Amino acid sequence: HGIVRGKYIELTEELGVAEGQQVEVQVTVITTSPRWGEGLQRCAGALADEWTEEDDRILAAIHQDRQQDSRQELAE
Repeated sequence: HGIVRGKYIELTEELGVAEGQQVEVQVTVITTSPRWGEGLQRCAGALADEWTEEDDRILAAIHQDRQQDSRQELAE
């Protein structure tokens, strides 16, 4: 994969080919419209090494708070 920069293609990873080696290139354009949820899949687990039990506790408290009925009863 790579990104076009003028008449050059900047590759996203090393090819493992010797400098000066001739190659044949086939270009396929990738659509830029991401599928729904694709961004989330790319970043899933990004905080896994930094997540703590305190973070779990905070999210559980938020979830519990959202489950409580906050509507007021109507006076007759």
